[in-house]
Amino acid sequence: MNINIPKEVNFILETLFDAGFEAYVVGGCVRDSVLGKEPDDWDITTNALPLEVKALFRRTVDTGLQHGTITVMRGSEGYEVTTYRTDGKYSDGRHPDKVTFVPSLEEDLKRRDFTINAMAYNDRAGLIDLFGGMKDLEDGVIRCVGKAEERFTEDALRMLRAVRFAAKLGYTLDRDVYDSIKKLSGTLSVVSAERITTELIKLLTSDHPEMIKIAYETGLTAVFFPEFDKAMQTEQNHPHHMYSVGEHLVESVRISKNDRIIRLTMLLHDIAKPETLTTDKDGLTHFHGHAALGAEMAEDILRRWKLDNDTIRRVCRLIRYHDLGKGVPCTPRAVRKGVRLLEEDFPLLLEVERADVLAQSTYMREEKLETIKQYSAEYEIILKEHQCCSLKDLAVNGKDLMELGFTPGPGLGKVLGTLLDKVIEDPSLNEKAVLLKIADGMKDEI
Repeated sequence: MNINIPKEVNFILETLFDAGFEAYVVGGCVRDSVLGKEPDDWDITTNALPLEVKALFRRTVDTGLQHGTITVMRGSEGYEVTTYRTDGKYSDGRHPDKVTFVPSLEEDLKRRDFTINAMAYNDRAGLIDLFGGMKDLEDGVIRCVGKAEERFTEDALRMLRAVRFAAKLGYTLDRDVYDSIKKLSGTLSVVSAERITTELIKLLTSDHPEMIKIAYETGLTAVFFPEFDKAMQTEQNHPHHMYSVGEHLVESVRISKNDRIIRLTMLLHDIAKPETLTTDKDGLTHFHGHAALGAEMAEDILRRWKLDNDTIRRVCRLIRYHDLGKGVPCTPRAVRKGVRLLEEDFPLLLEVERADVLAQSTYMREEKLETIKQYSAEYEIILKEHQCCSLKDLAVNGKDLMELGFTPGPGLGKVLGTLLDKVIEDPSLNEKAVLLKIADGMKDEI
């Protein structure tokens, strides 16, 4: 098997060869190349020691010198070159207590997590597959190098990585991997929120995000997302639903557009249902107020996961209004009000509502989808006609009102908000002279 290695990567390999060292591309780039996918990055492993690598290249960065990693710069791109190594004990379940450089490629590959990530290649030696990675790729199995329990004891994050790779590739977990995760899932608690979130986002934005169920079955979500476990255990007895709350979340994520904000929203949009559950005299379940409470809970969860403020703001806003069009006839005014609330994320709201409907029962599904279609069509008209739905599109601004005699402060903002309300009701009012006249008549109210 031949792998098409990029020119700059090949230059690094050849430079190491010419100096008398071994060198291979290794890990994910080999896996992806075998699968016919474009690797995100190219990692190189060698028996050259870090200082020997530094001596061979003009521009290098000491990325992780103590762990044997040097980044070789070629143009604006950096390529990690790591010395063959073995890892000592992982006392904290996250980092090896010490790293030992070794002369053997086999010893280096033994320390890696999964067989499909433990293959190496160069044009001289061809593919080096010591642990059956190719067979596991053919069989669609995620299997550890050696005993799964040992690999997960070394680094607990590997348990979530196993689920993430299964989701990315559409593979199944080897029985030893699955059972070891169930046994050791609680040890994920030693891993930082940032590392967990990185894997979670990759899982959610994979081709099979529904595999988050495996994380639930094996006990991983109990560590970093206990609210999801509660949702999985909350039934929905109602004509509009055919899944438990958790199963509905999983299905809505599965069928939603592969967008980071949308997938996070779908995962969390009904997260408050267990907290708002009531049952009426007929045994039907209801979840009044779950959207507003869900936005609050989602903010707590997303902050716990160390996500950025913009992501938190957008996801929580979508959750708060995810039922905005429910039972509301589509009118231009209703859509303009929605755009005012959601701003640039209104199209995402339509995607969220669509996924939500498709993850419910078939009861009134066509009617619900038709309403969303109408909202989408009306939104296109609003865009085409440049109808005003926000303060930035209002024909007057704060400066105009101050020239009219208003003083800066909350009162000024209130007048602008009132003018926007009137324009939302009747777009034809969005003329500077018209709005200034309306504002002038409001002076006595401020």
